[in-house]
Parts: sequence; structure tokens; C-alpha cells
Amino acid sequence: MKASTIALVVALCFVSVAIYATSDPQLATWKLNEGKSQIAPGTTKNTTVTYEAAGDSVKVTVDGTTADGKPSHNEWTGKFDGKDYPVTGDPSSDMRSYKKVDNNTLDLTVKKDGKATITGKIVISADGKVRTVTVNGTDASGKKFKTVAVYDKQ
Repeated sequence: MKASTIALVVALCFVSVAIYATSDPQLATWKLNEGKSQIAPGTTKNTTVTYEAAGDSVKVTVDGTTADGKPSHNEWTGKFDGKDYPVTGDPSSDMRSYKKVDNNTLDLTVKKDGKATITGKIVISADGKVRTVTVNGTDASGKKFKTVAVYDKQ
């Protein structure tokens, strides 16, 4: 009896995560569509972004290339609650927050040493196949930039 109760609880946990994963259109792997994007010169180009469930949080893995062509990789795990969570692997940021505006829209803030360096909006199209990331920021030299990156769902 006790073993069947434990098995039922574990099964419900997996079902809950699966329902969460299928109900959030952000959770997917997204590939940069360079032809539709406007990447600011001198900024990192994020070519693949993966959002996946990580328990009751979300893990975001970003791969791309730096302005000088070197590979880049960073990871963030947190919730879409507007609170700062640490970023690993990105020398230009140490914290990131996402805030859910509605089911298809997130607000994004990237920080370095407590100061916001990038703010933006992430919008998933109504059909769930396209993700558009519009960000405004300031680079390490103090120069302002704007990037619009368009991603296709994989």
C-alpha cells in the first residue's frame, strides 16, 4: 500500500511537469533566423536558445558567438517571477530576470554587478513557431545598442 502511494505521488509529479512544459510556449529549442534578425554590431549573437523545465523552475541554455567570433555559452535557472537569478558562463552578466507578462510574452532584465545592462521583451507568435527578442542595452564601453533577434522553433 505504501509503495503504491509513493508511486502515485511520483507519477503525479511527472505529469505536473509534463503539463507545465506543454502549456508554456517558451519551453522549446529556438534557432536564430539571421535573415530576419537585426543583430547590433559588436554584440554577442545567440544562435541557439533552449528553455526547459527544471523542477518547478526553468533552465535557459544559450549558445552562440561573441563579437570576435569565439563560441559563447551561458546558463540560467530560475522562475519567470521578475526576481534575479544567477547566470553562469557569461562574462558580461551575472544575474538575469524574466517576468511573465502573458502566456506568450516575457520581460527580460540582464544585470552586471547589480546594474541593469540589458532590458527587453520576448514574444512568442500566436502559432507558437516564432520567438522575437527585442533588447536595448549598454555594452562594456558604455555604447548603447538595440537588437531584434528572431528565432524559429525546432
